[in-house]
Amino acid sequence: MNVIEPEYITIIEGPTPEFQAVPSLWLQSVYEGPVDAALAQCELRTANGDDIVERCQAAWRERRPVLLDFPDDLRMRQEVEVVAMRLREVEEGTVLVLWVRWPLDEVEVEEEEEDYYDEDYYDEDYYDEE
Repeated sequence: MNVIEPEYITIIEGPTPEFQAVPSLWLQSVYEGPVDAALAQCELRTANGDDIVERCQAAWRERRPVLLDFPDDLRMRQEVEVVAMRLREVEEGTVLVLWVRWPLDEVEVEEEEEDYYDEDYYDEDYYDEE
């Protein structure tokens, strides 16, 4: 039996990445998997972004998964699967933008604000009958 060896992007030092929900459905349609998951995005500063992108693209061509290995808030190691990436340049240097599969049980759902409506508007006694 062949064991598929994943490619790792490992954060050795620095803060826990800030993952943000991805509201765009186009990305959800690009990636499907056997387990329901939401997609999240994070940005990481990097000194070797081109090397990381090349390694990950090679892994995807070989049909191997790419995993982001990072410390959580308690400094415990966590892993999430990377489904897309790109590099962008900013004044401070290179930023690696990652889109990852985020487990649904860890997704924070923002509660919708209650629709404001004037209760008197719907109250029959509000209108004077002429």
